[in-house]
Amino acid sequence: MIDLQKRLIDKEVLQGSLLLDEIHQVKQNNEQLIMELNTNYHSKKEVIKYLSEITGKQVDSTVEVSLPFYSDFGKHITFGKNIFINLNVTFVDLGGITIEDNVLIGPGARLVTVNHLISPKKRRGLRVAPICVKENAWIGANATILSGVTIGENAIVAADSTVTKDVPANVIVAGSPAKQIRKIIEE
Repeated sequence: MIDLQKRLIDKEVLQGSLLLDEIHQVKQNNEQLIMELNTNYHSKKEVIKYLSEITGKQVDSTVEVSLPFYSDFGKHITFGKNIFINLNVTFVDLGGITIEDNVLIGPGARLVTVNHLISPKKRRGLRVAPICVKENAWIGANATILSGVTIGENAIVAADSTVTKDVPANVIVAGSPAKQIRKIIEE
């Protein structure tokens, strides 16, 4: 899957291409796993097992995800340790999403690594860029993180914000588009 991710970065993926067919095959398999994960009650151990299968990587037992959880592709997600993801969070991860240790993600947050192309003739095509949420960051409820964005260490994204550019470490951002509203000073 890493090979697929490398083939996608900084490329236009056009409708009807073999690459898009390959993406849709993985996506179809992931949709079944996501549906199974969200359909019934699962113990924490079972949730970790599903997440490991969805991502294709062993997910640490300290990761906690409140269901339902949504992902369109699955294989381009990397989880660190001691992460809490609240309910109704969506990862559109084709471009790659890395969640480092001790991250908190509020309910209804969306991390979206995919954009459609600007040209009307190519509109159904895609361009992807990875998202990275650095250690100890906190993404508030209903926040949206767009493709190519890094959220810095210890940063806070306020609820209902839309993040369109990188967020430095140790700051709070809010709004749409999100802007820095203050620095975080350790007490």
